[in-house]
Amino acid sequence: MTESNWSVPETEVVQRVHDHLDADGTGVLATIVDVEGSAYRRPGAKMLLDDDGGVGSITAGCIEDDLLAAAESVRESGRPDRVTYDLMGDDADDVWGLGVGCNGVIDILLEPLDETYRPAVEAFDDGRDVAVLTVLSADETGHGSDDDGANPDAPGRLGDRAYYYPDEGRVRLADGSPARAWPAEALSEPAADLAERGSADVVTVEGPDGQTLTVFVDGIAAPADLVVFGTGHDVGPVVELAERNDFRITVVGFRGAVDLESRFPEAHRTVTTSPGTVDDALDIDHRTHAVVMTHNFVDDRLAVETLLRSDAPYVGLMGPRERFDEMLEAFDDEGTTFAESELASLYTPVGLDLGGGSPYQIAHSIVGEALP
Repeated sequence: MTESNWSVPETEVVQRVHDHLDADGTGVLATIVDVEGSAYRRPGAKMLLDDDGGVGSITAGCIEDDLLAAAESVRESGRPDRVTYDLMGDDADDVWGLGVGCNGVIDILLEPLDETYRPAVEAFDDGRDVAVLTVLSADETGHGSDDDGANPDAPGRLGDRAYYYPDEGRVRLADGSPARAWPAEALSEPAADLAERGSADVVTVEGPDGQTLTVFVDGIAAPADLVVFGTGHDVGPVVELAERNDFRITVVGFRGAVDLESRFPEAHRTVTTSPGTVDDALDIDHRTHAVVMTHNFVDDRLAVETLLRSDAPYVGLMGPRERFDEMLEAFDDEGTTFAESELASLYTPVGLDLGGGSPYQIAHSIVGEALP
């Protein structure tokens, strides 16, 4: 496993999973489902393990080599498995070697990557929040079975999967059909909360006849969009760092002389338009974060006006506060005014005050402030 594969953003891990499904690959998906104590990553962190090694990270590199061996066993059997790594105390040093610093117990679900996971990546690609509901264990008796759902007559077996879609308010099976009333109704509320927050947790629900079901609810929030207005060289570090922080980036240029795709290879999309037609060229909604840095007063003013009228929660404007005050005077001369609620989304001068002035230090301050 290379350093570049280990450090990829979550959006790339999901894309690689999608590519694997399309290619009928034999990958194994490793997901942290529970953590006791401290750990490098939290529940929901994912890693794709395949013949080429792995993509993504679930620790700082402490157990990834061992996971490759465990994944091979899952690949051969075609069945999911749960593995637990206890990195606490002296026993961890004996097993894993000196220097393990997580000091926690990490529970990991290993699953053969198959079509039952496709709804998750498709929802992600479509910009939809979703909660992936994966059975960890089931017990018909209500007395806490330890067989991880090995009983085929149990209400669910290890790896069985369904999905909660917040925009529909209901649970569907992986094939799109409606789920049974129980446990769907019991899982809907925690699934809705975790999907909105992009968090994950283990949830145990009890059925009307005393059966219990333990489910890993993995809330996958659609990635936020970052639209950067500008084509100068200072845009490059912002795009690069934003991509590493799981934004989907669109670079907007107002002049056609620049090859945007070549200049900003990390951008997911590039658009050349005019300041007056931003509304037509972009779909700006509550997930859209924007940074305006064209360094052209008129272009900035037209873009800012559109953005402040939109649902964008964050509008960062490059330049001193006095520059925006000049914009407000120009708006006022035109008879254009903004409500306080509209101005609440504006951040100028853009970026956190981190004390640095180099291009990458400025970019860090901008991306840090824009993070949802």
